[in-house]
Amino acid sequence: MNRAEEIALVRRAMGGDDGARMVLWSTHRRWLAAVLLARIPSGVDLEDLLQEVAMRFVSQIHTLQNPRAWRAWMRAVALNVARSAGRRASTETAVVKPLVLDDIPDPRQEQEQRMRQARDRAAHVLDLIGRLQPDYREPLLLRCVRGLNQQQVAEALDLPVTTVETRLARGRRMLRRELAENPPDEHDPWQPELLPLENDHD
Repeated sequence: MNRAEEIALVRRAMGGDDGARMVLWSTHRRWLAAVLLARIPSGVDLEDLLQEVAMRFVSQIHTLQNPRAWRAWMRAVALNVARSAGRRASTETAVVKPLVLDDIPDPRQEQEQRMRQARDRAAHVLDLIGRLQPDYREPLLLRCVRGLNQQQVAEALDLPVTTVETRLARGRRMLRRELAENPPDEHDPWQPELLPLENDHD
């Protein structure tokens, strides 16, 4: 979908077209999840926040003034949802849910153990990314976890591509230092191929 087609969809969504709203949501859900993941409070379920963002999107899209500002508006909606969840979490006893990145069943115990170790390593990396400053955390999540290229990250964050390149490079360096200082497990050494930390060639 090019920019002109997206803006046309936004205009239709603003006018009440449910089909256009569905297409927009399914297209942009992935990077919005990364925006939430970068700020999600401990013990809060990501899917719950995504549902809340979707509800606000559907109920408030008609208030958008400029269709070209659609992505910035959606990011603001996601940030507001994350902040609200943070305020709720600070006053409530949260039920901590484990982060599961891959839940593929396997009948063989050995394979299950390898999968569990891989999930644990991935969860450890996400925890370390979560310690970074938001300026570096969010681009890394969009790029490395959600699989967006640099241009898509730049569009999602409304930043120049050069700024995204700089933040990704610095974020990777900081993450490497964190991984060196905090390996997942002394009996399960970090395997760098589990996360694309090398320079991009998008």
